[in-house]
Amino acid sequence: MNLRDQLLEIIQSSDKALTVDQLTERLALESTDAFKELIRTLNALEEEGLIGRTRTNRYGTLAALGQVAGIISIHQRGFGFLSVEGEADDVFLPAEQLKDVYHGDTILVKKREDNRGKTEGVLLKVLKRGLSEFVGTYTLPSGRLDQFAFIEPDDKRINFWPVVNPDKSLGAVDGHKVVVRITKYPDGRFAGACDVVRIIGHKNDPGVDILSIVYKHGIPTEFPEDVIDQANAVPDEADEKDFMGRVDLRNETIFTIDGEDAKDLDDAVHVKKLDNGNYELGVHIADVSHYVTEGSPLDIEAFERGTSVYLVDRVIPMLPHRLSNGICSLNPHVNRLTLSCVMEISPQNGKVVNHELFPSVIKTTERMTYTNVREIIERDDEETLKRYEPFIGEFDLMAELAEVLRKRRNARGAINFDFAEAKVVVDEEGKPADIVLRPRSVAEKLIEEFMLAANETVAEHFHKMDVPFIYRVHDNPKSDKLDFFFDFVANFGVHIERFKGQTVDPKTLQKILKAIAGEPEEAVISTIMLRSMQQAKYDDVSLGHFGLATDFYTHFTSPIRRYPDLIVHRLMRTYVFNGDVSEKTIAKYEDRLDSIAEQASKRERRSVDAERETQALKKAEYMESRLGEEFDGVVSGVTNFGMFIELPNTIEGLVRLQSMDDYYHFDESQLMLLGERTNRQFRIGDAVRVKVDAVNLDERTIDFTIVGMPKREQSRRRQPTTIKAKEGTPKKDEKRGGRGRDDKRPKRGKPGKPGQAGKPAKPGEKPKRDGEKSSQGRSALNLKNKDKQKRKGDAKRGAKKRR
Repeated sequence: MNLRDQLLEIIQSSDKALTVDQLTERLALESTDAFKELIRTLNALEEEGLIGRTRTNRYGTLAALGQVAGIISIHQRGFGFLSVEGEADDVFLPAEQLKDVYHGDTILVKKREDNRGKTEGVLLKVLKRGLSEFVGTYTLPSGRLDQFAFIEPDDKRINFWPVVNPDKSLGAVDGHKVVVRITKYPDGRFAGACDVVRIIGHKNDPGVDILSIVYKHGIPTEFPEDVIDQANAVPDEADEKDFMGRVDLRNETIFTIDGEDAKDLDDAVHVKKLDNGNYELGVHIADVSHYVTEGSPLDIEAFERGTSVYLVDRVIPMLPHRLSNGICSLNPHVNRLTLSCVMEISPQNGKVVNHELFPSVIKTTERMTYTNVREIIERDDEETLKRYEPFIGEFDLMAELAEVLRKRRNARGAINFDFAEAKVVVDEEGKPADIVLRPRSVAEKLIEEFMLAANETVAEHFHKMDVPFIYRVHDNPKSDKLDFFFDFVANFGVHIERFKGQTVDPKTLQKILKAIAGEPEEAVISTIMLRSMQQAKYDDVSLGHFGLATDFYTHFTSPIRRYPDLIVHRLMRTYVFNGDVSEKTIAKYEDRLDSIAEQASKRERRSVDAERETQALKKAEYMESRLGEEFDGVVSGVTNFGMFIELPNTIEGLVRLQSMDDYYHFDESQLMLLGERTNRQFRIGDAVRVKVDAVNLDERTIDFTIVGMPKREQSRRRQPTTIKAKEGTPKKDEKRGGRGRDDKRPKRGKPGKPGQAGKPAKPGEKPKRDGEKSSQGRSALNLKNKDKQKRKGDAKRGAKKRR
């Protein structure tokens, strides 16, 4: 063991901070060189934030010293929040603690309580600068060429404007959007310096605004040469030699169902009624893993990108178009390689009673759209009905099965947020021409149910196989956020009977949505509920999915656009089709999947942030052309500085207190603004009429003024509702052990158990049916982050010990 590891072991095992002399004694160091190496190692560990040092030069773990290290996110107003790995809550730092700290820095802080009893951080040191490059506008003061240029950052959390090194401008001119690399951070009065590394284009050029957001988030726009070369080497058509070992489903009636503008068709389905009265649901997913092999340039690039990014005017794909729109897209009437999950489902309760997983080859019958499937099921268009007359029975059966699955999910407590999706329509210049709402029709809901069923089935299969796997998990809401939300809905007559801090079952939240269905405030309450929940993410431990009310969930259905799905396919091929559950393979994936899950979660968040920012920009731009116009809206938020108004097209703007007709007091307990002189009230859910007063494209903000007073619906005076909260129960794994929970993991089964997927079937031969699945009840008590990390570590250490 080297000196670094020895030091960490001694410090972590000690219940108190140790002096240099104590460390020297425990390490039995004698020479001067050894002592110097000790000091160098201690300094390095301290700089990395792995240990802390007191003012009396004693060394201990950060936790023992009340210190934490993490990445700081700075608000435009100067304060910040420190994100600490493994801790659920961020640490607040007031602005005065962040004078020499910049957004993205890794810093070390000491926790303390402020005068209100809340935890905040005191800066100890900056461990590492986090920002190396950023996007901004090349600016010349007064446009004069003889002056130094500086960069105005697009990200307003970056609170300095560095000067451009004179010989490193790449010929940029005033108004250019550029990517710059910081060469020197601010120091005293010096503003910092930077080099221009890329010119994106002039800020007024079409499309440059979106490109600037893309570069701001570090999203690559071009594929490396070796990735393109590998993609170009992939054949245009599936090779018949690759059909060997696959179930031939080319004679099955199989459909893709997607939006009209979709080009990467990675999922297809079939439904039939079996002789025993059960349904057969087949979900067939493009076998991307056949072409994107482990460790290849395509695989490395897909891992780095993590996901395709869908912006208002473009898609930045995870894989080159030659694959995503070509050989991996399940286009109609052509042979395609797929991985299939075929499920037998009871019509009485929607349970999957048997399932089979196998490699397949299909030839989809038709490329259906959500619109024509809806028209068929609802008998809404005679022309569509005539065109697809031979398949009407299949789509009716799909709708019937989807309803069975939906009832099962609702019965176990799944939370259904039925938000209409807003799409910004842009013209050829990239200007927003319209904002249209796309409600989720019966067709979208149908496909959603089928994909959910497949994802749950695959997740449970591999959980029971007790092999390393990647899951989609959704932790319980934090108790403080739930407390706030329940206090919030009480203002609308919905009272939750529970103890403060009590964990709740998803059914409790489902009952709230039912109670406010059809009310004016329904959309606002649904949004606040969604914000009170935690973000879903990827993990190598099956922690369950709170929102879906299921113990087992993964992403199996979109390998063209999501890297975790590609990994799921690769693991399915390894464990089940190839039967490889050797100790070497298990060890490899035990070591790798945690970092893959973490990378995928980070890339997903990056994608969502970029998508939201482009939406906000184009919505602001859309309203800029409507200055002075009036719109009906609903109060969606009330604060001490004003209230937010949401329009029917999902655009949200702020009515500032100073623009209102009276001095308004903010009543935090009732989330209400009360006029001092007029006694007028504004509450969430009130219908108001507003005028577009101002738009700030840089800030992506819209200001409204009130021109019409609140209109309250009679339904707002309905009788109060009381809901008794159902307390969450411990997860199955917490009660009986299982993978990732403790060291008493059950003996690993043979490939394909439970649910005997078996060896690959010969072409044309039906695979064996899987064994009966256990019920998928939901248990709501997830592990806290610290406990989860400890248990994950215990599981891995236990696995290595068993090997």
